[in-house]
Amino acid sequence: MHTEHTEETEEFLLPRSRQANERLHAMVPGGAHTYAKGDDQYPENLAPVISHGRGAHVWDIDGNRYIEYGSGLRSVSLGHAHPRVIEAVRRELERGSNFVRPSIVEVEAAERFLATVPTAEMVKFAKNGSDVTTAAVRLARAVTGRPRVAICGDHPFFSVDDWFIGTTPMSAGIPAAINELTVAFPYGDLAATEELLTRYQDEVACLILEPAGHTEPPPGYLAGLRELADRHGCVLIFDEMITGFRWSEAGAQGLYGVVPDLSTFGKALGNGFAVSALAGRRELMERGGLRHSGDRVFLLSTTHGAETHSLAAAMAVQTTYVEEGVTARLHALGERLAAGVRDAAAGMGVADHIVVRGRASNLVFATLDENRQPSQQYRTLFLRRLLAGGVLAPSFVVSSAVSDADIDRTVDVVAQACAVYRKALDAADPTPWLAGRPVKPVFRRLA
Repeated sequence: MHTEHTEETEEFLLPRSRQANERLHAMVPGGAHTYAKGDDQYPENLAPVISHGRGAHVWDIDGNRYIEYGSGLRSVSLGHAHPRVIEAVRRELERGSNFVRPSIVEVEAAERFLATVPTAEMVKFAKNGSDVTTAAVRLARAVTGRPRVAICGDHPFFSVDDWFIGTTPMSAGIPAAINELTVAFPYGDLAATEELLTRYQDEVACLILEPAGHTEPPPGYLAGLRELADRHGCVLIFDEMITGFRWSEAGAQGLYGVVPDLSTFGKALGNGFAVSALAGRRELMERGGLRHSGDRVFLLSTTHGAETHSLAAAMAVQTTYVEEGVTARLHALGERLAAGVRDAAAGMGVADHIVVRGRASNLVFATLDENRQPSQQYRTLFLRRLLAGGVLAPSFVVSSAVSDADIDRTVDVVAQACAVYRKALDAADPTPWLAGRPVKPVFRRLA
């Protein structure tokens, strides 16, 4: 059972989690292996350390249970410890996980992936998103002979590698000469993108973007990008880490009917197990293979990229999505949650300050101050109240394990949080409700 903890009952400020966080910081830079999971992303002393999870719920080491959203940074879209996935993984674990030659599981996993994403002709698996986005960029540079990478400047993350991180405030350690090779274009603006391609005529190897984000692509936009890439001789890359499966089993490319040259998948593909995929046109992908006469491209070569249990997890995920209509369920759950949150915010007079955005299967929320500007302080207040009510929600991204009862409970907790939010707005100062420093953005120059 969840233990309520409020500002008035300081003994419930997660003492075991706080101690574990200190132990982590002593050994692990940043106290987490993903910056987005850092305790700086949560209110002070309210960063739970997880013991275990099942379905849509997680338990922290202090014994509190939470309804969890954004599960595993969007990777656990079927819920924790999904029986079908776990059974597939367990079966392979008993047969060995890694060999000196390819496993038959690699054949089966590639066939399953290409049947699920029929717009792709070849696929290569790896362990995380950065592996495959960087491989896509390297391949694009190789096939075009061009040095520059054009990224969508409105999308938050593409890779841990230099070609992208050099463009963020956390660019320490990356030479300026590398940063200069990455340029940015705005989402939804074909004219600006064409101007960029014209300015760097015959220099841009690829356009890389998430095909959709918090808003739907403008009519004709993705088809227009396809035409621009063809006309300027560059490679079109869709980063489908988030849109893959959550938009459709075949990704956003399957939903919108625009085929990129290369695309990258991960996150939901393994339901928490480490697997990602680079997919695309045979003509390009084969440059990383053995059956061509050109210069070889060191595309992807990972010791653990074809672990049998991770590929088995991916196959189980794809089967579950198709047979159980998971994408439609994610949308239905998200619609119900978004409507409930919006009603709760309106009921407390904060509808213009707690704003739910995004596709129903991939909801985020904005916390705006009295001037309707994004506010980390108000985000801190909101997160504190959600945590106190047993809702762990850095976003409102649902998994298919979320129940209607979970959503009803979440909406009740959101309503209570909105009541406090209203008080802070009326006072024009959220500070008394923060109980410590505000949460911080992931990308910042100084700690």
